[in-house]
Amino acid sequence: MAIEINDANYKSLLESGKPVVIDFWAPWCGPCRSIAPIVEELATAYEDRAIIGKYNVDEGDELSFEFGIRNIPTMLFFDKEGKMVDKHVGTITRDALCAKIDALL
Repeated sequence: MAIEINDANYKSLLESGKPVVIDFWAPWCGPCRSIAPIVEELATAYEDRAIIGKYNVDEGDELSFEFGIRNIPTMLFFDKEGKMVDKHVGTITRDALCAKIDALL
């Protein structure tokens, strides 16, 4: 299951020593809902190797502001050192998301 990421916990997650994927979403966003099952599935599949979480843009704004999130869904990809190394805006296929996560490992 994807971790709930918020303004209070994201820094500690980025310092975990694991790759991190953050899915910026909102409940009213159709494209966000369409990729949600993929995000949930991969959060479970990569559970021991990476942190995959969701950031609800309606419930927080610090992280959205820090990374200039203007459109959702947006996914940010961080390496093991917590450095952002990739960004994807819009929907994404399962295979494409797997490839991006595998590149972090």
